[in-house]
Amino acid sequence: MQTISPTPMQIRDARRAAGMTQAEAAQVVSKTQTSWRRWEGGIHRMSPALFDYFLIETGSSASAGAQP
Repeated sequence: MQTISPTPMQIRDARRAAGMTQAEAAQVVSKTQTSWRRWEGGIHRMSPALFDYFLIETGSSASAGAQP
């Protein structure tokens, strides 16, 4: 479980690892595509809990967007 907000790169990489569009990913977490686009663009921060929820629901891994 993360305690800090995911980076835009982590959000994008997790979505891509799940094989989803921004609209599909947003639907998983009951948000709009606009919200998702803003998270990936770094305009707004996604809550750690919501990111964890996305990872659980899609079976993705937080390491999908981990920095080396």
